Amino acid sequence: MKTPILAFLFASLLSACNGWVFQPGSGPTPFLPPTPTPRIHTPTPVVIGVNTSTPAAATITNAITPTNSSVPNATDTAIFAATSTLTGTPSGPSISINVLGCDTSIDVTHGMGEVTNSYVTLKNSGGTELTNLKATLFALDEGREHPDKTVELTALPIGYQVTIKLTVDSTYREETPVQVEVTSDQGLFPREGMASCTDIGLFMPSPELLNTPIPNVP
Repeated sequence: MKTPILAFLFASLLSACNGWVFQPGSGPTPFLPPTPTPRIHTPTPVVIGVNTSTPAAATITNAITPTNSSVPNATDTAIFAATSTLTGTPSGPSISINVLGCDTSIDVTHGMGEVTNSYVTLKNSGGTELTNLKATLFALDEGREHPDKTVELTALPIGYQVTIKLTVDSTYREETPVQVEVTSDQGLFPREGMASCTDIGLFMPSPELLNTPIPNVP
């Protein structure tokens, strides 16, 4: 019994020399069926009511119905009415008196010492022509009455202005507070003046333009 067993073990050792315990067969490669490609299922929309006798009615739920429109209504536009009265040109007589400035000089002709010359612009700011105007200069330190203390004008049309020169006898080297008073056929107007008439300097008006009415300058 030992002889057949030994012969079997010897044959097994000879077949394991290449390292494989079980040798692959030399026959053809067994056929393996190809792996089927997985199907891609695309959902096909189902149209309800196409092939049926009674079409299905689609019911929309959670519908939002706008209650307030954000578009402004043209009739709701606020209209602002002007409640304040616009101040226009007065219909009655009115005059604007503007003292431009002063300078001093020595009046030898009238036998006076220092005199103060005041340059004044009168503007007809009302709705009535002013006639027979009389502009008079007053000074706080005034001495004798100067002949050029008052200037008279025949008329000052509406919307016109005139620059005049008025002179008073004043105290030498003293500050001179002045006031100008204007009267006309239309009445007496409030006085205007300066607490201390400043030097007019380079802004002295040209002598040929004095006492000549011109259109109001802004």
